[in-house]
Amino acid sequence: MKKTVLITGASSGIGRAAVHEFAQLGWQVAATMRNPEKENELQNLNDVHLFSLDVSDENSVKSAFVKIIQKFGKLDAVVNNAGYGVDGVFEAMTDEVIEKQYNTNVFGLMRVTREAIKQMRENQGGNIVQVSSMGGRIAFPLFSIYHGTKWAVEGFSESLQYEVEQFNIRIKLIEPGAIKTEFYGRSRTFVQPDYTKAYDAFVKNADKVREEAGDKGDTAEKVAKAIVKAATDKSGKLRYPVGNPAPAILLLRRIIPFSWWKGIVKMTYKMK
Repeated sequence: MKKTVLITGASSGIGRAAVHEFAQLGWQVAATMRNPEKENELQNLNDVHLFSLDVSDENSVKSAFVKIIQKFGKLDAVVNNAGYGVDGVFEAMTDEVIEKQYNTNVFGLMRVTREAIKQMRENQGGNIVQVSSMGGRIAFPLFSIYHGTKWAVEGFSESLQYEVEQFNIRIKLIEPGAIKTEFYGRSRTFVQPDYTKAYDAFVKNADKVREEAGDKGDTAEKVAKAIVKAATDKSGKLRYPVGNPAPAILLLRRIIPFSWWKGIVKMTYKMK
């Protein structure tokens, strides 16, 4: 019997690559996105079906799960990939910007996870794969809000694994490094104050580091392969760092004192 996976944020980047990867391996794929009517390629893949799902809308999440279960009967894996990045000067960020970031990256992920647990508990198991970031365990300048969401996802998921393990549900955290996706382009939300130039030099240096990281980033396909591995892993492994420089940099952060780490960051960003 074919296995079935639900993937959020499947219209681009890592989510899209994951759809292709699962489809090539013979899975049935529920590829979800806010506007499936605009998609004209994924539905041509074998056993890929498009569904409308907006993680920021609870009714949309619930409705999508009803339709997907009606179609496939059960879910073997759910990939929480939908999300985007806010960066910039925190002082200039409005409540609206902050709330929108959390509503997608944290609350949206929680909404999907909650519905996934209901289905998997009744079916005695499954894997829930949360696409987090190496930025869920380390932090860089000008990403305070984004890091806040990813640290929240990490803590939420690490705690949640204990309560769902009894139902044979496994929680997995994918922690990508810099990946060549629209995170560095179209989907980016950047905030800078227009009432002061006090941050201009700092922002200029940080932007240069960000652009260089994006240029050197790994492919979304590499992350997709890690997602498939996590979705099929029956072990208790929780975290899967993937893509340069995530594995090395997370190891470094774990073994050196914070004062050393802070010095490395400040040197990289040319901070005094």
